[in-house]
Amino acid sequence: MIARARRISVALVGLCLAALCLVSLPGCAPADRGWADRPQTIAGGGTTGVYYAYGAHLAAALSEQLGARFSVQSTNGSVDNLQRVASGEAVLGFAQGDAVADAAAGTGAFDRRIPVVAVARLYDEYVHIVVRAGSDVQGVHDLAGRAVSLGAKGSGVEVVSHRILTGAGVDAAAIRNPQLGLEASITALQRGDIDGFFWVGGLPTPGIEKLAAGTPIRLLSIPPAVVDAVNAAHAGAYRQADFPVGVYGVPSATVTMTVPNYLVSRADAPESLIHDVARVLFDARASIAKDVPAAALLDRRQAIFTDPIALHPGAIRYYRETHG
Repeated sequence: MIARARRISVALVGLCLAALCLVSLPGCAPADRGWADRPQTIAGGGTTGVYYAYGAHLAAALSEQLGARFSVQSTNGSVDNLQRVASGEAVLGFAQGDAVADAAAGTGAFDRRIPVVAVARLYDEYVHIVVRAGSDVQGVHDLAGRAVSLGAKGSGVEVVSHRILTGAGVDAAAIRNPQLGLEASITALQRGDIDGFFWVGGLPTPGIEKLAAGTPIRLLSIPPAVVDAVNAAHAGAYRQADFPVGVYGVPSATVTMTVPNYLVSRADAPESLIHDVARVLFDARASIAKDVPAAALLDRRQAIFTDPIALHPGAIRYYRETHG
């Protein structure tokens, strides 16, 4: 009887240790980690933008720390990313707050509401209107009749550029718009094929930084009155800001506007997956920021403010565990 009792006791201890392993040790897989056996994709952006760089480093950190296969996809940007996440083509994606608001409401580029939620608010993106330093284009009103890329089709840049032009009273139809992504816009400006381009991204955006190193550029100001007009039409999604003096080698201050961006996922993504994504996102912040400076702006106190979409339950659990 004693020997039998000992065997039962040992078995119970083993079961308890196994249970503890499942819920507490990072090296042990919980019951809902079936996602770890499948490749997971992050919808990034153009390869010369911050989204793609951030996504590539995040994918590497997730792969290393979670023992799963994560990779980043080149995309057209926010609208494209939201659509890929909604369709299940990507498990995570980066998106501007204005495109997120449209997706949540089923308006703008979205003909229906899509089931996306947030992992975190990441940082604020700056609206760039880039022209050559010697260009005679001095303001937004001077863009009429010019060849200017308003962003790739399906991008957040496209959303913002049209809103700015409307707010400034400029007819977008009066602009020759080749609908280029960032990399193609940079090449076209260098060749003289276009007079300028719009971009929305973190500071500094790698592609524009590289452009400015070989081709002197200017950033057009977006007057506060235009920002106010855009906000009046779009529920205050934007705020006024200044580019730091010296960014991209531009010596003078430039007034612009910013929009927050989010890391998003499908509402039905596994709870354990999104919990672990949130953990790695913050744990890897300093290492990612060495190559992607915008990552240093990630702040746990601000990350939870993701209106108009809710936080994923897995992200909520992470923030509760790390509160205080």
